[in-house]
Order: sequence, then C-alpha cells, then structure tokens
Amino acid sequence: MFINKTADGRNNICGAQVTKYRRALGKSQRQLADALQLSGLDVDKNAIQRIEAGKRFVTDIELVHLAQVLQVTLEELLTEGL
Repeated sequence: MFINKTADGRNNICGAQVTKYRRALGKSQRQLADALQLSGLDVDKNAIQRIEAGKRFVTDIELVHLAQVLQVTLEELLTEGL
C-alpha cells in the first residue's frame, strides 16, 4: 500500500524547514505569503500556516517558489532534521 505521509503523520517534509528559514529571514507567515504572491504563487497566510504544521501537501511548483523566496536550495527545503 502506498503511504503519502511521514512516519509522524505529516503531509509534507518541508514544513519544518520552511519555518526555520522563514524565521531566519525575520519574516512572518503573512510576509512570506506576500512575497510568494509577488513571485507569482497564489497562497495566503493560512496556506503557509498549514504547510509549516505539516497539514498541507506541497506541490513541486510551490517548492520552487518557496526555495526562491526563502533564498535556499530545494535540497535544503527537503532535508529533514538538519
């Protein structure tokens, strides 16, 4: 059977990294959502909150925009626990 959640039940592995890098830039969830919208990705603060909490799946397109706005690589976003 295919499992599309992490071992602890989260719907993504990048949420914790998004939180880490967002805070390192000194941005709020709303500021991150605004920056993503300026980059062409239509998300709001609630989507960011759900991504960071691991309650929302993240598409590859969203990952690319997140990496660009957070000024990190895709690998850094997808590396858990480091």
